[in-house]
Amino acid sequence: MNANIDWYLEGEYLESCNCTTVCPCIWLKPPSEGECKLLVGWHIRAGRYGDTDLADRNVALACYADGPMHQGGWQVALYLDQRVDPDQWLALERIFGGQVGGQPALLMRLVDKVLGIHLADVRIDGDGRRRRLTVEGVAETEVEAIEGIRGGPPTIDNPPLCVVSSHPSVVARSRHTRYEDGRFNWRFSGRNAFYSPFVYRP
Repeated sequence: MNANIDWYLEGEYLESCNCTTVCPCIWLKPPSEGECKLLVGWHIRAGRYGDTDLADRNVALACYADGPMHQGGWQVALYLDQRVDPDQWLALERIFGGQVGGQPALLMRLVDKVLGIHLADVRIDGDGRRRRLTVEGVAETEVEAIEGIRGGPPTIDNPPLCVVSSHPSVVARSRHTRYEDGRFNWRFSGRNAFYSPFVYRP
């Protein structure tokens, strides 16, 4: 695959971490618990990598950092929708592996170790103020937006560090989060979460 090939993705994303709300990592501060345990999911509503259609596919990522996230040292595992064909696998691996630019490339500069790229039954859904991510046999989280002072959920736009920079993020809390993969075993609830639409381009 050509590293200069044109691509784009758009859809919905959510994330859940073990920090208290609102996560200080996005302001380049140390994580509230001293280490970061992060679970992210993307539902791709529409997207292409060259001639490869990426619509209606899901991706999840688990990330661990033992200190301030902006200082790097991340360990990550990537989970690709088991419905992908070989071309979609290669396209999503290149995009979310940070090999073809855009916001994923900015984030992957902070990664020290990729723990694996796996096919899995990744599902993302939600309605109203709630969003859910499941990676069968590995992870699950459900998050719910908090209430702003004027009613409706509060948002954060343009922080120094974020998974999605194209849209303001809704501030939420996890109802529950679980991740188990043999290396890590996380369980927490009532912690920081975000969700929003997203657009990624080179």
